Amino acid sequence: LQQLSAFPCATVPKMTSKSVPRVFMRSICTAVVSKASNVSTEVNPRLAALVRGHVARAGVRATNLQNFLPPSSFALRGIHINALKPSDGFAKRHNSPMLGNETELMVEAVGFKSLDELIDATVPKEIRRKGMMDLGKYSEPLTESEFIKMFKTMASKNKIFKSYIGMGYYNTHVPPVILRNLLENPGWYTQYTPYQAEIAQGRLESLFNFQTMISDLTGMPMSNSSLLDEGTAAAEAMTMCSGIARGKKPKFLVSDLCHPQTIEVCATRADGLGLELIVANHEEFDFSGNDVCGVLLQYPATNGSLIDYSDVVAKTKAAQGKVVMACDLLALTMTKSAGECGADIAIGSAQRFGVPMGYGGPHAAFLATSHAYKRQLPGRIIGLSVDAEGKPALRMAMQTREQHIRRDKATSNICTAQALLANISAMYAVYHGPEGLKQIAQRVHGLASMVAIGATKLGHQAPSQPFFDTVTLHVGTGKAGTVVAAAAEHGCNLRMMDDSHVSIALDETTELADVDQLFTILALGKKVDFTAASLAAEVPDEMTPAFKRESPFLQQSIFNMYHSEHEMLRYLKRLESRDLSLCHSMIALGSCTMKLNGTTEMMPITWPELANIHPFAPLDQCKGYLEMFDDLAAQLCTITGFDAMSLQPNSGATGEYAGLMAIRAYHHSRGDHQRDVCIIPVSAHGTNPASAAMCGMKIVVVGTDALGNISIPEVKAAAEKYKDTLAALMVTYPSTHGVYEDGIDEICNTIHEFGGQVYMDGANMNAQVGLTSPGLIGADVCHLNLHKTFCIPHGGGGPRRGPLR
Repeated sequence: LQQLSAFPCATVPKMTSKSVPRVFMRSICTAVVSKASNVSTEVNPRLAALVRGHVARAGVRATNLQNFLPPSSFALRGIHINALKPSDGFAKRHNSPMLGNETELMVEAVGFKSLDELIDATVPKEIRRKGMMDLGKYSEPLTESEFIKMFKTMASKNKIFKSYIGMGYYNTHVPPVILRNLLENPGWYTQYTPYQAEIAQGRLESLFNFQTMISDLTGMPMSNSSLLDEGTAAAEAMTMCSGIARGKKPKFLVSDLCHPQTIEVCATRADGLGLELIVANHEEFDFSGNDVCGVLLQYPATNGSLIDYSDVVAKTKAAQGKVVMACDLLALTMTKSAGECGADIAIGSAQRFGVPMGYGGPHAAFLATSHAYKRQLPGRIIGLSVDAEGKPALRMAMQTREQHIRRDKATSNICTAQALLANISAMYAVYHGPEGLKQIAQRVHGLASMVAIGATKLGHQAPSQPFFDTVTLHVGTGKAGTVVAAAAEHGCNLRMMDDSHVSIALDETTELADVDQLFTILALGKKVDFTAASLAAEVPDEMTPAFKRESPFLQQSIFNMYHSEHEMLRYLKRLESRDLSLCHSMIALGSCTMKLNGTTEMMPITWPELANIHPFAPLDQCKGYLEMFDDLAAQLCTITGFDAMSLQPNSGATGEYAGLMAIRAYHHSRGDHQRDVCIIPVSAHGTNPASAAMCGMKIVVVGTDALGNISIPEVKAAAEKYKDTLAALMVTYPSTHGVYEDGIDEICNTIHEFGGQVYMDGANMNAQVGLTSPGLIGADVCHLNLHKTFCIPHGGGGPRRGPLR
C-alpha cells in the first residue's frame, strides 16, 4: 500500500477513458500488485479502492477494476460464511459491550494483566471446569432473530384449546393498556425489591392497592402483598394455624372438596413440619379430640358448588382451631366474603384478575387475616407512614428481611413475592372498579347458569347446590370419558371428575357462541333444538340469596377514578416515574444480579401459544412446553454438573425447601430417619436456617474466620460430633460476600465422610457458570435463582423460579 501511495500519478497522461487502452490499465494494476510486498493474488478491497482513486485522478473511469485485469493476475476474494449469517447477535447487544480497552483497564486496575489471569487467581484450581460446556444443539449461540424463529416454532407445537377445566386457573382478558404499559414495560419489570422506599413509591402504591383489594374482597382486616401461588399460600396458612396453637395441636384438616394440587402441597409441607394432614369430608369429621389446629375449606368448592360452611366453622372454633378459606376473587364480588363466613384466614390466587394462565404461572397468590395474627403473617406487608417532612409515604412494614433477622425462628422462609403479577391484578381492579368487576362476575355466572339449564334440557343432571362459574354435570354412568373426548374433538377441554361426572368452568372470555358449542358437545351427536340466546329469559340475574354479597367493596377513590384508557395510562406512567428501574440506571446489587432483560427474551411470555395453556391441559396439547422443559433441564444439568433436575420450585425459597426435603427423603430411603442435623455457616443467607426449620431439621451453626470465610476446623468438628445424625450442610458458593473460598472441596468431602449431603444455595450461580459447577465442587443438591443467573426479570420483587438439581 505504501508503494501504491507513492505511485507517480503525475506521469499518467491526461486522457479520457475511451482513449485508455485496456492493456495499459492492466499493466498499471499488475505492476503495482507485483511490487507490493506480501500481496496475494486475491483482490484487496483497500488496495483496489486506492487504485481506483489514482486512476480517477488520471481522468479514467475505473468503477469495475476487474475489467482492466487479466484473469491470471488475481481473482476475487471469497466472502466468509459468517458474513452471510444474521448479524443481530445477542451478546454484543446485552453483555455490556466494551468500548476500546475497557476490559483491560478494569483488569489492570485490580492488579492483573488479563481477564484469564484474574480468573486463575480467583477460582481455586481444584474446582475449575476444564474445556467448554457441551450444550448440545444449543452449543452454537442463536442470534435474536434466529431465537425468535426457533422459539415460535417450538411454541407452535402447543395446541390452544378452549379451557373449561377451572381448578383455580382461568382464561382472562388482559386490558391492553396494562399489557403494554405494565407487563411488557421494563419500567415496571426491572426494579429491585422495594427495600429503599424513596425510590420505590410507585410500586409500593400499587402493592398497597393490591392489599386493599384483597382485604376488601375477602372481608379480612389485613393482607400481605402477595405470595407465590395458591398451594403455597394454603401451606403457609396451615403453618400459621400450627404456630398460633404453639404446636400443641398436631392435626390439620383439609376438606376433600379443595383443589387437588392444593392438597398435595399441604401434604408435603405437613410432612416436614411434623403435622398430621387429614383429607376428609369436613361434614363428617369428628372434632372431639380437640387436636386440630385448623381446617382448610374451598370457597367455592373444587366441583363449583357453593357450600354453607357455618356448621364446620362453628365446630372448628369450638375446638380452638382456625378456619382457612381458599377463595375465588371474582366470585367474592357476588358472594359473601370469607370474613362474613367466619374464616380466620383467607387465601387464594389473583390469576383471573388479568394474568394469563401461562401453563401454571407465575401468578400472585394472597393471604389475608385479622390483626390478631399479623405477627404470624408470611410475606411482605406494605404500610402507610409519613416521611421526614410529614407527608404520606409508603414503605415495607413487618416481615421485611425477617429471615435474615430471626433465621430459624422466622415465620416462613419466603422472602419474596409475586410483585409484578400482583401489580397487574391490582391494576385490573383499578381499571374495572367495583361495578366493572361485578359486571364481569354477573356475566360469567349467567353463562354458567345457562349451561346448567341447557344441559338439563339435553338430559343431563345439573347440580342441586348453588354455584358461581363452575357446573358439575352427571352425564350418565360411565359416559364422562366420552363427553370429554367429544369436547377435545371440538377443541375444548373439560374436567373429568369421575366416570360419570364432568365439570365445566366458565370465565371472562366465554361467549354465547361458546355455550352453543358446549351444547353441541353435550348432545353427543343429537340435534340441539335450542340456542344459548333462547335460554336467556330462564337465567336468574342474581346470586342465590343465601350466598349473595350485601357488603360494599372497593369504595376507595383509587378504584373509582381510572376507568378510561387515557386516565389509566397516565396513572401507570405516574407511578412508574416514582421508581428507579434499569430504565434509569444500573442497580449495583450483587445479591440479585440486576440486569436489563433482553426484549427478545421477554416477547414470548404474552404469545397465545404460551400464555393461554391451562396447567392441567392434556400433555399431547403441550408438546412445545415439554420440549422447552426437556431442553432447559438438559442445559441446566450440563451447567451445574448434576444428573437430573426439577422445574417445580417457583422461587429460591421453595427451591431451598425442596432441596432439603430431597435430602431428607434420601436419608429416609436408606433407613437413616435419625439424620436431621443441618450445619449452616453463620454467614449463610437467612432463608437457609428458615428452610431447614421448615423441614424439621435441627440447625447447628458454624462460624467464620477473620476474613469472613467458613471456618473449616469448625465444620470438621461439627460433622464429627453429629456424625450419626448429620443430614446436610447448607453452603452458598461463591460466598454471600462474593468470595471463591479455598477449601470448599475439603468442606464437601468432610460432610460426605460423616454421612451427610451438601446443599448448595445457587444464589451466586451466575459467578460459577462456565468456570466451575456445583457438581464439580462436590455438592449433592442445588437450587438456581433463574432471575439472577438467567433471564427472568426481577419484577420489583417477583416473579421467581428456583429449579432444583
